[in-house]
Amino acid sequence: MTTATDILRREHDAILRMLGVTDEVVRRMEAGGAVEPRILTGLLEFFRLFADQCHHGKEEDLLFPKLQQKGMPRDAGPIGVMLLEHDQGRAFVRQMAQSAEDYAKGQAGAAARWTAAASGYASLLREHIYKENEILFVMAERMLTAQEQQELSVLFEKVETEKMGAGTHERLHALMDELAAAVPKETAAGR
Repeated sequence: MTTATDILRREHDAILRMLGVTDEVVRRMEAGGAVEPRILTGLLEFFRLFADQCHHGKEEDLLFPKLQQKGMPRDAGPIGVMLLEHDQGRAFVRQMAQSAEDYAKGQAGAAARWTAAASGYASLLREHIYKENEILFVMAERMLTAQEQQELSVLFEKVETEKMGAGTHERLHALMDELAAAVPKETAAGR
């Protein structure tokens, strides 16, 4: 049986993969290299739709309320921290979006602004994912019954279809593959 927390951890793996692509884009831009604006647009689409709307949406709309019902406070402790970090991540994505628009127009300083926001976002999300995987989800697995985990899994699927539309999840996974291929990580020997 795939549990709700298993689904969220797998989504974390996808997000971490795209943070790796983001790191490579940052490295290239900081080295003075040009990056196609479509790469920045693709990363933003992934982070907005997959990481925020889909993944964080499942947590905020379904998991966190269920944990609250089981006695975990919303404003204090892990849920409060996760919600704050979701908002911080959204602020970084807004900065990345504005910088990406400016970069596509050739505005001076846009690359530096994008790399600063992207680096901050990547750092925040890596720490956030670690906290969720190692603390919050472990607590959830202790609090939720197998049936509650299963019910959440079913609701996750329903939310994905209703919020994002049929086929969007698959399209975003294809986008991940496309971005990873377009921005291969250079090895130490390749530099």
